[in-house]
Amino acid sequence: MNAWQTWIALWTLVTKEVRRYMRIWPQTLLPPSITMTMYFIIFGNLIGSRIGPMDDIPYIDYIVPGLIMMAVITNSYSNVASSFFSNKFQRSVEEMMVSPMPNWVILAGFVVGGASRGLAVGLIVTVVSMFFTDLSIHHPWVTIGVVIMTALLFSIGGFINALVAHKFDDISIVPIFVLTPLTYLGGVFYSINMLPNFWQGVSMVNPILYMVNAFRYGILGVSDIPVGGALVAIAVFIVVFFALGLWMLDRGKGIRS
Repeated sequence: MNAWQTWIALWTLVTKEVRRYMRIWPQTLLPPSITMTMYFIIFGNLIGSRIGPMDDIPYIDYIVPGLIMMAVITNSYSNVASSFFSNKFQRSVEEMMVSPMPNWVILAGFVVGGASRGLAVGLIVTVVSMFFTDLSIHHPWVTIGVVIMTALLFSIGGFINALVAHKFDDISIVPIFVLTPLTYLGGVFYSINMLPNFWQGVSMVNPILYMVNAFRYGILGVSDIPVGGALVAIAVFIVVFFALGLWMLDRGKGIRS
């Protein structure tokens, strides 16, 4: 395939993925906005008024970046995991793999499509948050860069999950037993400075902590960790996970019997 044909193949895959989740938007875009509205009401207004400021920032303002990031992470991951596994289950992935389309285009197409859903949900949650608080973005480029990189990273993670999954139940194991605990323990609702030294050290092993804090720095200008290191860590994870996903796809892991 020449460069133009490769671009058309990539654009077609991305368009297919976007149309897939837009066609069923009441299931893909609406529920996260309702869930996050509940978080804003319960944790932000009701509980937040009793907790008081966090790092001299009103509690509801403090949790907004974390809630946005949580929505981006879960939706980017779940979109690719469910979409690619459905294609694998229907054996349509094999048709793509025997086509002249390079494997990296298949991976990139699903990843960009999944990331677009995560970003769309993140934008919706951001709009919803404006009904509860008035935020001003301190570092726009950091904010945009972190959210895009995070969406891409977890889209790749969803792709790898779908590759190794053998049945539909397998694609729910990681979100339930890995992503959800890491997200809740990733500083979404609190500053790790509140924790004892031992648990602060344990929290530093959580990769989601770096994403949440870097995003919070972009919006609020505060962070529990060095932002530069967080950005480098996210970039390294993207490269490593993309290389791993491409290696697995090249060898037909989870596809060829």
